[in-house]
Amino acid sequence: MKMILLMFLLIWMLSMLIMFLASMLSKKTLYDREKNSPFECGFDPKGKPRMPFSIRFFLIAVIFLIFDVEIALMLPMIMIMSISNIKIWFLLSSYFIFILTMGLYYEWKYGALNWLN
Repeated sequence: MKMILLMFLLIWMLSMLIMFLASMLSKKTLYDREKNSPFECGFDPKGKPRMPFSIRFFLIAVIFLIFDVEIALMLPMIMIMSISNIKIWFLLSSYFIFILTMGLYYEWKYGALNWLN
């Protein structure tokens, strides 16, 4: 029992020493260029934390999520094409793509896709 405890302590101390040396020898600093630059969302990392964010960014993020889920739903449809009734499969696929196209048209018509405005 004493030997197991001693080995556990030795392994723990060795792992702590390796982690400490790795953190000291790494070339990253706390303030490297990526941390000082604004993120893709437009937030300034050094600015006020309660600043309102752009609604345009929020809308673009929601549009991205919608079309990301679309791809996740269309991939299984392709895989089950060979084992399902082709008429029903074609009807459901056409309906799904029609709904997505109408959503895209709606976003385009009301200017949700204009990045410059």
